[in-house]
Amino acid sequence: MDPADIIRFADVVHRDRGIEKEIVFTAIEEGLLTAARKKYGEDAVIEVRLDRRSGQIECLVGGVNRQVEFGRIAAQTARQVMNQRIREAERDKHLDEYNRRLDSIVTGAIQRIESGNLIVNMGRVEGIVPRSEQIRGETFKVGDRIRAFLFEVRPMGQRVRIVLSRSRPDFVAKLFELEVPEIADGVIVVRRIEREAGYKTKLAVESLDSKVDPIGACVGVRGSRIRNIIDELNGEKVDILKFEEQPEMMIATALKPAQINSITLNWDTNVADVLVDEDQLSLAIGRRGANVRLASRLADWEINIGAEPGTGQAAAGAAAEGAAAEGGEATAGEADGAAPDTESEAPGTDESPAPSTEGETEAAAVTSDDQPEPKDASANG
Repeated sequence: MDPADIIRFADVVHRDRGIEKEIVFTAIEEGLLTAARKKYGEDAVIEVRLDRRSGQIECLVGGVNRQVEFGRIAAQTARQVMNQRIREAERDKHLDEYNRRLDSIVTGAIQRIESGNLIVNMGRVEGIVPRSEQIRGETFKVGDRIRAFLFEVRPMGQRVRIVLSRSRPDFVAKLFELEVPEIADGVIVVRRIEREAGYKTKLAVESLDSKVDPIGACVGVRGSRIRNIIDELNGEKVDILKFEEQPEMMIATALKPAQINSITLNWDTNVADVLVDEDQLSLAIGRRGANVRLASRLADWEINIGAEPGTGQAAAGAAAEGAAAEGGEATAGEADGAAPDTESEAPGTDESPAPSTEGETEAAAVTSDDQPEPKDASANG
């Protein structure tokens, strides 16, 4: 082997694959050692040394310096061992790199689609967005750029498997962290977040600074911050709510935009019985029961919703959809067939004002569909 070629090879691998030269030199030594054992026998005392500066190779067999001249099979073996060590080093490098990027948002281009799974080119490695981790109703084609949440990295042979998600609540939480500096800085904290990907996300936020309105900061001036997030989610509704310690207040807030008449808590069973006017029933339940299910998970209480005689007609529609149980009640688990959420189905964020920064924003549901577009709102409330 030409010493100059060895030095040049180490430089190329280091530059193109980001592998330290010492690892390359060691891999070459291991390959030559394996080849030497094939030539001189497994019982021979063999030592191979490679000069890191000159590229000169010294092979000692039983303490005697021998010329490094191997047959075709021994040379092929040396090459295989060397390449395997380099691939393993490359895998370990990628494993370490992407383990540091766990629980973050990454970007790539869709390289191919296999059985509904998206294979994403992320540079030197490939990521996969399984069908189960995609947002319902989203469609992509080869070449599209995609952002996703990196939640799993593990070695698979000489490669690294990187698993991405666009459907997990953490994806939305990280989008808020990127768009809202106050969240990234820890001034505003996302206390709870629940999601039904493709339909709605509810998150409860709290400000650690009394001068900062958490909802106004998340919405941004004229809705600029929330609009960027909703665009990334292809129009998915996002309800931003103020976190409340008291269960009754958290439940009432979580069920927004519906107006609540009364809440009765059963602490033994962790069940909350909620009463609303008839014309608020379908709004509280939401389309296919999503609103009450998300509210139940957000508040960490099982919620039963019942209708009181009111002035509206929405209860009849909800019953016709089969969302309400007998007696005009619906639970978070029984509301799958609920009538559409009339208020939360109104399209567009471009026509409604932002929550006020004077305190009444605490229970506002800020979404692309549930509420009108915000007025100017500053991060400082």
